[in-house]
Amino acid sequence: HVQLVESGGGSVQAGGSLRLSCSASRFYYTSNCMGWFRQVPGKERAEVASMDAAGTMAYGNSMAGRVFISKDSAKNTLSLQMWNLKPEDTAMYYCAATDRAWCQHEESSYAYWGQGTQVTVS
Repeated sequence: HVQLVESGGGSVQAGGSLRLSCSASRFYYTSNCMGWFRQVPGKERAEVASMDAAGTMAYGNSMAGRVFISKDSAKNTLSLQMWNLKPEDTAMYYCAATDRAWCQHEESSYAYWGQGTQVTVS
């Protein structure tokens, strides 16, 4: 069982920045696709960014150009740096991991989920 723990959410003014972090076992950072999703009430989760086992990054349309996904192997942490935040970015943000080395980007392809961290932009 993989346990993912997010941190770094909070409230920020429009135009501000936040950095989300996700901790997990080292095996998953080196061997599996991991990603960040977000969800607003009443809507499905949408992928914000992903990184496969080779380190290839991909970004969803919703925040492309305003986010950067990265891994810190020394800390076993997956991070999402966000900037120029907008009120429509307000959502619950989730860290997720797959059972594969490559990413397929659909929510259903991710097997493990964190509890989520709330981001509120006003």
